[in-house]
Amino acid sequence: MNEIIVDLRISSDEYLKLYQGVARFVSVRARDGRRVRFPARILQPWVTRDGIRGCFRIRFNDAGKLQDIQRLG
Repeated sequence: MNEIIVDLRISSDEYLKLYQGVARFVSVRARDGRRVRFPARILQPWVTRDGIRGCFRIRFNDAGKLQDIQRLG
């Protein structure tokens, strides 16, 4: 299983665009330099009034399919 670590700072206004369907994916550079794109909906458990902030570990299989996501901090 592969994994990446990403640091996210998404404002509540930006996440609202994702929630409303204006944008469906988040694109971010992982700590190791890789660019990753994933569905915004996987971040819903961590949405607050201020948006989303934190470090996340995203695990995916060899085919690139999402396995799970964890907030690390």
